[in-house]
Amino acid sequence: MPDFSGIRDAHDTLLRKTWTAFDEALNETATKMHFQRIVGTYVASAQGAGRFYSEKLTEARTLTAKLANEARDEDRDAPAGFESKAQRARQFAADLAIQAYALLAAAEGAVEAYLQITGEDWKPYVAPSETESVERKSAAAELGAFG
Repeated sequence: MPDFSGIRDAHDTLLRKTWTAFDEALNETATKMHFQRIVGTYVASAQGAGRFYSEKLTEARTLTAKLANEARDEDRDAPAGFESKAQRARQFAADLAIQAYALLAAAEGAVEAYLQITGEDWKPYVAPSETESVERKSAAAELGAFG
């Protein structure tokens, strides 16, 4: 099993050292934007790994359940000494679980570093919707009519 706290701490330290290396090159806004994107990449990677693991776990469970059906010849176990398709699927899912766990640790470290660097909790960037800008323009026009 991967060292969750070790991976988490390493990524926290990595991002803080990166921030320190910028020295005075980035202002507060640029720092927030830059690290928002970097942390977003770590989080997206962990989420993608988690989703992929979930899909492969479901496939492994389905294949394993088919082995219990005595009426289906095509789902029979492999010959002695060989891995079955279900066994390979279970092993692949297990490997993916370890990877997803490690990537989650990295993402948590990055999120913690973002808090220490910016003083704010990390939140995923959401682009303003077109509706929002239309509503703002409308509100500004209405307020402009009064003044």
